Amino acid sequence: MYPEGVYYEPEALSYELGKQLQEKFRGVPWIPIDSHNNIAELRGSSNKEFGNMKRYLIIGIRKTHKYVENHKISDFLVPYTSSGCSAACLYCYLVCNYNKCSYLRLFVNREQMLGKLMKTAAGADRDLTFEIGSNSDLVLENTITGNLVWTIENFAKSEKGFLTFPTKFDMVDPLLNLDHGGRTIFRMSVNPQEVISRVEFGTSPLKNRIQALNKMCDAGYRVGLLIAPVVLLDDWQKLYTQLIDQLAEELSPKAKKALTIEIIFMTYSYVHRAINNEAFPNAVELYSASQMTVRGRGKYCYRSELRAQGEELLRAGISQKLGGCPILYVV
Repeated sequence: MYPEGVYYEPEALSYELGKQLQEKFRGVPWIPIDSHNNIAELRGSSNKEFGNMKRYLIIGIRKTHKYVENHKISDFLVPYTSSGCSAACLYCYLVCNYNKCSYLRLFVNREQMLGKLMKTAAGADRDLTFEIGSNSDLVLENTITGNLVWTIENFAKSEKGFLTFPTKFDMVDPLLNLDHGGRTIFRMSVNPQEVISRVEFGTSPLKNRIQALNKMCDAGYRVGLLIAPVVLLDDWQKLYTQLIDQLAEELSPKAKKALTIEIIFMTYSYVHRAINNEAFPNAVELYSASQMTVRGRGKYCYRSELRAQGEELLRAGISQKLGGCPILYVV
């Protein structure tokens, strides 16, 4: 059963969404907290409890609304309606502090957040693009709150700007018949199925992700594809060649003509290793001393020569099998 319990800021129940969630999950324990950022009984948990903590849901009010400039797919990274996730990807960049970032946190003051976003869009001298899914997976969150449907429909009333978000989930049917006004850019993150099965626990299968992207394209959304993060397991050349082949075979002709591609290589950290070794002792070891080098304090990235080989393989495959879909960036 998900969730097993709900930690909540009492003030959140004064919001309409808070009341809806209280009714929806009335059958599980509700535990009051002072702050969604500091839950004492979870902060004392050990690394091995990482997966178990994802069984809880946290409900609060987002107080940080600072936009961060971005120069890749969007103009700004926007703190939005959720943070964290109930899935457990072994490399997740949100896991900076497991007992703060591991579980899904929902923020009920969505009117305040969307209001600021639309005001910022309206006041700009050009169309700005806002990344609203950098802290969570909004397709997954939507199955609990309906927030993504609500956001897309309301932002469509704006005369300026675009929303964008990535996802690893296929539950897009509620989005297909919305009047989105062409102002939402949907981006699907993909990996070889073996990587999904061994590394991206609790996310949708590759085949389903491709089908979801095709559906969104047919529904008139602008679409993109992330090959992210590129995880160089022992047989990575074969796996990523097979991924490109599967994309070429299963993406619709319309999607192939419309999509843009982002490529992001995995970074890893000491924190990830410490958590994964205890919480998922039978999982694949993502750290490799022969493949990786230090990148900042406590972080690892692939050695430049190995990363270059991976980029060359992906660029060649995309050029040959996907009609040269534009690659926006490789990092």
